[in-house]
Amino acid sequence: MSEKNAENLHRGLQERHIQLIALGGAIGVGLFLGSATAIKTAGPALVVSYIIGGVAIFFMMRALGELAVSYPVAGSFSAYANKFLGPLAGYVTGWTYWFTWITTCMAEITAVGVYIQFWFPQVPQWVGALAILVIMTTVNLIAVRAFGEFEFWFALIKVVTIVTLIILGLGMIVFGLGHHGVPIGFSNLWSHGGFFPRGINGVMMAMVMVMFAYVGVELIGVTAGEAQHPEKTIPAAIDKVLWRILIFYVGSLLVIMSLYSWDEIGTKGSPFVLTFAQLGIPAAASIINFVVLTAASSSCNSGIYSNGRMLYDLALQKNAPAVLSRLSSHAVPHIGIIVSSCVMLIGVVLNYLVPAKVFIYVTSMGALGVMFVWGIVLVVQMKYRRTLSPEEVAKLPYPSVLFPYANWIALAIMAFVVVLMAFDETTRIALYVGMVWFVLIVASYYLFGLHRRHKETGTTQPVPAKKVL
Repeated sequence: MSEKNAENLHRGLQERHIQLIALGGAIGVGLFLGSATAIKTAGPALVVSYIIGGVAIFFMMRALGELAVSYPVAGSFSAYANKFLGPLAGYVTGWTYWFTWITTCMAEITAVGVYIQFWFPQVPQWVGALAILVIMTTVNLIAVRAFGEFEFWFALIKVVTIVTLIILGLGMIVFGLGHHGVPIGFSNLWSHGGFFPRGINGVMMAMVMVMFAYVGVELIGVTAGEAQHPEKTIPAAIDKVLWRILIFYVGSLLVIMSLYSWDEIGTKGSPFVLTFAQLGIPAAASIINFVVLTAASSSCNSGIYSNGRMLYDLALQKNAPAVLSRLSSHAVPHIGIIVSSCVMLIGVVLNYLVPAKVFIYVTSMGALGVMFVWGIVLVVQMKYRRTLSPEEVAKLPYPSVLFPYANWIALAIMAFVVVLMAFDETTRIALYVGMVWFVLIVASYYLFGLHRRHKETGTTQPVPAKKVL
């Protein structure tokens, strides 16, 4: 492939791509397979956990939107941290987000291997994992539009499945569809120990899993550098993402917990499979398996896309080898994509070496990393505001809401979730790994002499001039 100057990525993502990337990024395997565990933790009050988490995410996304519209660049989080907090912050943020998606994709490609075995049990798990990694890498190497198209259809499959569940579920609840015409009603939401069967403690402990479920929604920021008309597409996607997520997450969970008592969910298989099976759909298990296979593939696709752009941005900052800033003839950071995918091959190898529980730890580390990035976005946006006069703030095309109170509320919720991770043995290991990671990444910054290089050159990430100021 011929190479271009590492200055211009191609703006090939249309509004429909951005809309579905925003929505699909937050609807993952966790909803289809992980919902049962979350329900057991909080009972019907799980919806309260999702609403609280959704508010924090919305505040963070509005802060990100303000930055992304003013500075629509690739690798947004790292570029913003580098510009407003300094080179070290850009270095740590960029590499942490890259590591977040590396670990997440390792878990996702392993999940794909498991789902393929549902239909083809004779196929080794590592074969399916390797196949999806190769396919998604190839898609990302073609052109950014190819990534957008795949992600659009992947997300659409998930959305259609959830909407179908909600509509059919409401038919069962209100009209007795598939239940001999006898309405099931909503009594299961409060007739088994009340709406808060686990008390407020259950709501708090479920917050950890809820925030994990929102991982990926920040992908809107990464797409800013390749979005057509980012000043229009980014705000449109962010404005709609909160209510859509609440409808899909809260709506589907309310339907599921109305159909089945919360304390029996998970004992008879996936609630999604049960619901479709009760309607007399014989292929229910295969349908849901296809959907979760698509969800895992979608996450892998997004991870490869994000990591290619993050390494590209780090290279522009002189925080990674210059070769990673090269673009293919299709304006794709192909070197960064290939390097990231090669590292993800470790996930294929781990299928031989480690038990499945290790991937829970790895994914927890990924969620911890992305919450760090979310926090950086909130802090950076506050720092950005301090550089503006009241007149300039008034001219912002897409200002954040309730500034600065929304930032502090979101930061407090995220800090609370991190503290909660210490009280669960399956997530506590992520805190230990996280501390080691941050020590190593900061040490590498000084070990490689980047602090001296940046001091000598005054290197900062090039960003477009503020359009509105």
